[in-house]
Amino acid sequence: MTNPVRWGVLGAAKFAREHMAPAIHAAEGAELAALATSSAEKAVPFQSFAPGIMVHESYEALLADPSIDAVYIPLPNHLHVEWALKAMQAGKHVLVEKPATLQEAEFDQLIAARDAAGVLAAEAYMIVHHPQWQRVQELVQSGALGQLRHVSGRFSFDNRQDVDNIRNRPETGGGALRDIGVYVFGSARFVTGEEPVEVSAQIEWENGVDVLSNVQARFPGFLYTAYVSTRLQPYQEMLFHGDKGVLRLTAPFNPRVFGEARLELHQTSHAAGTGQVIAERFPLADHYKLQVEAFGRSLREGVPYACPLEFSRGTQAMMDRVFEVATDL
Repeated sequence: MTNPVRWGVLGAAKFAREHMAPAIHAAEGAELAALATSSAEKAVPFQSFAPGIMVHESYEALLADPSIDAVYIPLPNHLHVEWALKAMQAGKHVLVEKPATLQEAEFDQLIAARDAAGVLAAEAYMIVHHPQWQRVQELVQSGALGQLRHVSGRFSFDNRQDVDNIRNRPETGGGALRDIGVYVFGSARFVTGEEPVEVSAQIEWENGVDVLSNVQARFPGFLYTAYVSTRLQPYQEMLFHGDKGVLRLTAPFNPRVFGEARLELHQTSHAAGTGQVIAERFPLADHYKLQVEAFGRSLREGVPYACPLEFSRGTQAMMDRVFEVATDL
């Protein structure tokens, strides 16, 4: 890719500072060119690894910068649609943090704006770019597990002490489902290519946000259970269970933070009457960097993007359904 994508970041969010901005800076075919923040102090950590970065004092100024090709939006959840629309209207390609919207219907606005502007726009659902998830999709769809009968997921952490965190505030679109439910929902959809036909759920609420959600669903080919929480001991796991094998991911959602990316294929040798476990490890893969590179290939070379807005809309539809049908825990 001879013409690198010049990226701008809207806001000096902690997640952008610690993960996505360094990933953009490190990605092949990308250049971290601009940051929008009115705080010179907040710009300093970005300048430490990208000394040449241009700092704009407003989001509008960055969007008006003709040298910027693409914008990454890590703002609080309730601002995602507004600024994604403004960025696309300014002719910028857009990578917006998940959840891209708070309601499925809002995807209509994003898709219409994308098509009208002729830009690439996507939700920053990074896990589909990780080789462990591409491998799981390959194994499941090739029949390595036989007939898939059940999928389960769990993802939790505890942020109850951080009362000012946007994840603990209803007015900013907080809650466990919107923050991490997209992972246990979207990963099952990505691997299987199926959509839920029945959903039930139970939710525990605290100060207007969901802090523990337990979800059950029926997909055309399998049953599904999952829970997410922002009030439990940190843990994550995904399990795909078929009649001839089991696939287990031990750090499915933020490997290299929670642990090494590892998938285990459990199978039984009927001839020998014994079980075997085949493990595959992905210790070096950085899904944030891979996401930026995939975005750039789609933008510059027309390579199909693994997570278009239409895919993300399906995850939001499942989340909306959970909120609609849930009873209180």
